[in-house]
Amino acid sequence: MEPILHEWGSLLLRWTHIITGMAWIGSSFYFMHLDAHMKPAPDIPAGKGGEAWEVHGGGFYQVKKYLVAPDFLPDDLIWHKWQSYATWISGFFLLIWLYYYKSSIYLIDPGVMTLRPFPAFVIGLGGLALGWFLYDRLCRSSLGNNPMLVGIIVFTGVVVAAFLYQQVFSPRAAFIHTGALMATIMTGNVFFVIIPNQHKVVAMLKAGQIPDPYYGKTAKLRSSHNNYFTLPVVFLMISNHYPLTYSTPYAYVIVALALVGGTVVRYFYNERHAGRGDKAWCWAVAAACLLMGILISMTTTAEGRAALGLPPLVSSAHARSGPPPTVPADVQNIVMGRCSMCHAREPVYEGIAVAPRGIRLDSVEEIARNKELIVMQAGLTHAMPPNNITELPAEDRLLLKAWGAGTLKD
Repeated sequence: MEPILHEWGSLLLRWTHIITGMAWIGSSFYFMHLDAHMKPAPDIPAGKGGEAWEVHGGGFYQVKKYLVAPDFLPDDLIWHKWQSYATWISGFFLLIWLYYYKSSIYLIDPGVMTLRPFPAFVIGLGGLALGWFLYDRLCRSSLGNNPMLVGIIVFTGVVVAAFLYQQVFSPRAAFIHTGALMATIMTGNVFFVIIPNQHKVVAMLKAGQIPDPYYGKTAKLRSSHNNYFTLPVVFLMISNHYPLTYSTPYAYVIVALALVGGTVVRYFYNERHAGRGDKAWCWAVAAACLLMGILISMTTTAEGRAALGLPPLVSSAHARSGPPPTVPADVQNIVMGRCSMCHAREPVYEGIAVAPRGIRLDSVEEIARNKELIVMQAGLTHAMPPNNITELPAEDRLLLKAWGAGTLKD
């Protein structure tokens, strides 16, 4: 029962996370687009705001923007903040539910570093908190007056974080934690800076005071970071389904390429929507990043390394403490015979370049480590093998279920 409830919990949290993320990214992109299309309005002084006309859903919309206090402010202002908060909260609980509750499967890889769950928890979540603290201190320092320098330092910091996470967590978890770090910075910007600054500006406007330009300037810096982070974060989050992105020893370089490629694409649209022309070179840079990422991912596979003239990968598994894991001989035969042709360091099944989801089942240790996944995917459900392509018989599925229930001893 517990594996089934966990699977449903994962589904519902992921569903919520995707929906709220769509709402947040959609509203962010919409307002960036809207700002870029503001035109002078007859009832707003030049340089003090503008308006935009839109058509959608069979109706026409007139949207006005005031950079200074209008004649009045209504009590029912719409605050665009809960999309951000809900995205982070749902993502945080999904991270806990999937990577920490099932840390032995998804978070801790003994081939990378032997960790106990609690130290892994401290490293993972402590890294998110530390990352936000350092980023926030950077933006509040005197360097915050130099947006280009801040951007370079933030870029370097994210890549370094990706490299460090890669030294302690499973490849998949390292990628996810890098994305979670960037998402934490984005929501932190909204919660701690952008919304509080907007509240202060509104209070000053209602009091008939001229708002301090500092509030708008600092909020604009954080908002621009969020804008350029969006595409790389989405890439990192969906990449957990594509092991070629994170299974290479150079996954942190792919993170860097995603940051550069995603940033230049956003820059292209920001400039285009602002009427400053099409920066075609942005697409050339993005394409170069994509090509380099593909080449780097080839270092994950035997065929790719051979094509690049690289030596075969050598396992760097750490020594495991305690007695070696055991798996019933019947289970070993089933998994080795029906699953390991794909779930191996070097898959031999045609069309499979790297073990799906980065999960290997080509040794007793890996079979024991992934017991819950094997039972869920091939015992409790018929999800694996896909379309039962290796013809796993019903009696073998029953045996896997018995193994999961503990009636078949290791």
